[in-house]
Amino acid sequence: MSTPQEECEDHEQVLQLAGELRILVGKLRRRLREEAHLGDVSMSQASVLSRLERDGPATASSLARAEGMRPQSMAATVQTLTEARMVTGSPDPADGRQTLLTLTDSCRAWIAASRAAREDWLARTIETRLTPDEVTELNHAVALLKRLAE
Repeated sequence: MSTPQEECEDHEQVLQLAGELRILVGKLRRRLREEAHLGDVSMSQASVLSRLERDGPATASSLARAEGMRPQSMAATVQTLTEARMVTGSPDPADGRQTLLTLTDSCRAWIAASRAAREDWLARTIETRLTPDEVTELNHAVALLKRLAE
């Protein structure tokens, strides 16, 4: 059985680990964003495109709710993405007053290329900076991170 002091020290270690992990995940996200070569696409636009890819066709109002954006801001984002030929709209079969937004084929190809560039960078970085034993450790760490994210 542990003493209150040991439990406090364990809690402090966990707090420190949580802070370091949060910072590290942020750095990795920024680096992966850099490797994505988004060009003129803003982060909010990229988030909308990712949601459409993941969840399928959606209305602007449902996207605004899901992304935590004001409907007016989402309308501007959708207009920009439509003008860039990244999304297209069609009448919603369930409610003809609404427009269902979907990714264009060229946007799907762009997303796939962006994802491949990020994964390629990460794979090359793992191969060049980590030893085989460290790759095994990273594999175990990824399994733990998956549990944290669930």
